[in-house]
Amino acid sequence: MTPAWVKKLTHNGEYWTDAQGRLVPENMVKDIDKLREQLVIDLVVKAKALSAAIEDFKAIAFADIAAFIETSAEQYDVKLGGKKGNVTLVSYSGQYKIVRAIQDTIVFDEQLQAAKQLIDDCVQQWGHSADPKIQVLVNDAFQVGKEGKINTGRVLGLKRINITDEKWLLAMKAIGDSVRVAASKPYIRFYERVGDTDEYRSISLDMAAL
Repeated sequence: MTPAWVKKLTHNGEYWTDAQGRLVPENMVKDIDKLREQLVIDLVVKAKALSAAIEDFKAIAFADIAAFIETSAEQYDVKLGGKKGNVTLVSYSGQYKIVRAIQDTIVFDEQLQAAKQLIDDCVQQWGHSADPKIQVLVNDAFQVGKEGKINTGRVLGLKRINITDEKWLLAMKAIGDSVRVAASKPYIRFYERVGDTDEYRSISLDMAAL
């Protein structure tokens, strides 16, 4: 006899719909498949409710932090504009810490191609006198990744190389001019002090990290 809770899962009367969209008579559905169905649905429903609660908490946290920053600024008759800006809030006892930060997604425009050409000209001009390490760094910087994108960190890392060649410096300027902020994503992280140390441990809201 089919348990009452399984009957609730019956679709289209006495048939169940499988993953391929086929209608399967209920008496042909194995009990273990019915148990799996119930387990998956129960957990997914709870997971979606938890996800929604975290989204609500995130919105409230951002709003509360923004309101506090405005209140703090009013002490100096200052009105802050916009939502950008990294800030760290520490509890009075130092036990807890909240970090609100803005993570920018950096991209390069067409001026990066000019920078690449200038750098190639430099390496070719230097010939055998060029440091092989420089050539490796250049090749790595402009290598396209699996997603078809250039690694921004490696390209910007070229600007830290101490080279005074005029054409190289022009290339570095072209790299700087080519930088664009494609998107900005705010995030909040929560921390708790570890004992009496100066170290803070992240309070994870990521299930995979727990």
